[in-house]
Amino acid sequence: MKLLIKFFAEITIKTTPVRKRFVKQLKVNLRSLLAEIDPALRVHGAWDSLEIEGVQTENLAAALDCLQRTPGISQIQEVHEYPLTDLPTLADLCVQHLGAQLAGKVFAVRCKRVGRHPFSSPEVASYLGSQLFERCGAAGISLSAPEVRAEVEIRHERVFLIQARHAGMGGFPLGTMEPVLSLMSGGFDSTVASYQLLQRGLLPHFIFFNMGGRAHEIGVRQIAHHLWRQYAGSHRLRFISVPFEEVVGELIRNVDDSQMGVVLKRMMLRAADRVAHQLGFQALVTGEAIAQVASQTLPNLAVIDRAVDRLVLRPLITTSKQTIIAQARQIGVEAMCSSIPEYCGVISVSPAIYTTHGRVAEAEAQFDFSVLERAVDKARYTDCHLLDQPLEGIDELELVSSAQPGQVVIDIRAPDERENSPLQLEGVEVRAIPFYELKASFAELDPARVYLLYCDKGLMSQMHAQHLLDAGFGHVRVLRPSN
Repeated sequence: MKLLIKFFAEITIKTTPVRKRFVKQLKVNLRSLLAEIDPALRVHGAWDSLEIEGVQTENLAAALDCLQRTPGISQIQEVHEYPLTDLPTLADLCVQHLGAQLAGKVFAVRCKRVGRHPFSSPEVASYLGSQLFERCGAAGISLSAPEVRAEVEIRHERVFLIQARHAGMGGFPLGTMEPVLSLMSGGFDSTVASYQLLQRGLLPHFIFFNMGGRAHEIGVRQIAHHLWRQYAGSHRLRFISVPFEEVVGELIRNVDDSQMGVVLKRMMLRAADRVAHQLGFQALVTGEAIAQVASQTLPNLAVIDRAVDRLVLRPLITTSKQTIIAQARQIGVEAMCSSIPEYCGVISVSPAIYTTHGRVAEAEAQFDFSVLERAVDKARYTDCHLLDQPLEGIDELELVSSAQPGQVVIDIRAPDERENSPLQLEGVEVRAIPFYELKASFAELDPARVYLLYCDKGLMSQMHAQHLLDAGFGHVRVLRPSN
């Protein structure tokens, strides 16, 4: 069995030097990926297609799965290859390999030729069609609406009988475009945006702004590792984690609520710009879609972009949320993304949908930029192939449905959330410490008491409780009321 690789259509219309470069890069990528399946697999070819030889039956499914997740490939064909002799011999081969597919079916024969031969493609198709109809128990022949197609390619002195076709993911081969830095929150938008960059041959390294502690990072690491492993395993990508809790705390203390969303995005771009400069990357990537949230109106996006000079790419800018979620499902990240809370939307309750650069500049004048600089200096860099390794020091998190005598419930929601939906627990001590202040405040609490963290959905409380456990505070639990 041999596999034929058909290129993404846009590759075939490139100029000769560009097409050769793209095909050469795809060949390099495939050799790297397929070596993990079977080091004996051979990849060769150049202009029209690539051929993969040495595929054993036990490795076929793994090889096909790998190829379908490799950017640059339009189609993978399972083929049987033989030397071209004469048409009767070719008919025997077609009966041997394709005959079982035709029994009781209406079929057609499709023939493509490259080279000089004493017969035309229609003559080959007509002869093979009559032979297969007589010898394979087919129900009939229909050139316009066949149930099954018997496909044959003749290339000079070789014959390929196409057993099956499999769709690839298209796009350009990884490494044919420049690396970029993708702002990864772990939600649907940033994940799908990163995937679409991969599909166009760019190498998105991931920068993550951690506002939810170590447990938040664990979830986003899993998503980044999935993207790398599934679609970019031929290349080295990095995951940069920037601790952003202090930045959020500084924003909430000193920036007007209406401007927080835009200012937070500008702080993220500034931090990402500094990292991109250090790594030599020319562009940043976000998952923003026009008017999806208040910070993503045209006026606000224009103000956000003015925070940096570097190019900001937004591949999802006109994409609906339903389409984004559908693509997340297609690439296997829907469940993971749905478990990641949207921290950016938590910190501002009444965001401005039409701000100006002057208003934002006035708001940022109250911000201590040394906090942002410290966050970037503390960034941790990890190769994506290491992201599936567990982080050390993680203890099992305990969830409880009610508070016991002497325990304290800490409401970690933002002040406006607490005002809109006060937490009322009869006979239980409740303290209000917003999540962005929890890390600094928890060490001052009485270590002899047990503290239960609470939020509306339970996700942020679990992440922050995990973060406190990692820091050595064993007297923390998560409150998840049964009602």
